[in-house]
Amino acid sequence: MTPLVRAQTEFAHDVGQLILWVYEHPGWTVTFGEAQRPPEIAAIYASQDRGISKSLHIDRLAIDLNLWIDGIWQTTTEAHQPLGAYWESLRPGNRWGGRFKRPDGNHYERNLL
Repeated sequence: MTPLVRAQTEFAHDVGQLILWVYEHPGWTVTFGEAQRPPEIAAIYASQDRGISKSLHIDRLAIDLNLWIDGIWQTTTEAHQPLGAYWESLRPGNRWGGRFKRPDGNHYERNLL
């Protein structure tokens, strides 16, 4: 197994753990946002200052999750803070977008170590 495939399998496992953790909270649910991004789209997003050209979405090591609490879509980074803290506790290399210089609260990624 290559280092990338190993990281992808660990990432998929941890995303599953995060989703199960969300559903332990009454009234909380998630839907998927973007999980994979072709390099061409990453380049377009970067040119529009909406992302970076070397996004981990390209390597299937990032996902955006939409959080819903009591049927209301949570669009703030602050609402995702409990998920981000749990995500980072799962494994070294897990990073939450809420800690980025330009916060991206619904973004969860796995860095290659």
